[in-house]
Amino acid sequence: MQQSSDLLQFENQLWAEAIRWLAGVDEAGRGPLAGPVVAAAVVFEPYDFIEGVKDSKALSASHREELYHQIVEKAAGVGIGMIGPVEIDHINILQATLTAMKMAVDQLPVAPDYVLVDGRDLPDWEYTSRAIIRGDLQSFSIAAASIVAKVYRDRLMIRYDRLYPAYHFAQNKGYGTRQHILALQQFGPSEIHRKSFHWKPCEKH
Repeated sequence: MQQSSDLLQFENQLWAEAIRWLAGVDEAGRGPLAGPVVAAAVVFEPYDFIEGVKDSKALSASHREELYHQIVEKAAGVGIGMIGPVEIDHINILQATLTAMKMAVDQLPVAPDYVLVDGRDLPDWEYTSRAIIRGDLQSFSIAAASIVAKVYRDRLMIRYDRLYPAYHFAQNKGYGTRQHILALQQFGPSEIHRKSFHWKPCEKH
């Protein structure tokens, strides 16, 4: 049964065309100074929907965690791809992001018939796919993937905080907050910092 939601315009059209396995893909961690870039791919049964799913950046951390559990439980499949800071420095953040996206889709338990990807660029893959700028605001599948990627990466950065407490990764998740920049100036970069990134403070994360 067709669902009514502003986030389902792409999904409803593709499901109506008998596309069964429709995957949404998004990433977390393109901008931080430290840690990996993480991509998630999520595929649902046709017309499945979870109320409250939207762009992960518009949700509180607790709400993201709650929706993460619902997504993982209800989805037909979830895949994760991750590229660490050394490889990011080696191939650049765009290529690292696209590689992580391909890894995430390849990890799905079912091969998708169609893939919706957040952003301008598509990975080099064999899947029929479409890139959607600001897709996490327009596609339920992409928004679900954005939540999975964000929660997965945030949990990882909290674990890194225990290994590198001077940088306050549990709070900043690797983004260039003033506190993070001050720690970099005092202690220098850690093993998980991206050496190719410039240290410019930002308050948003």
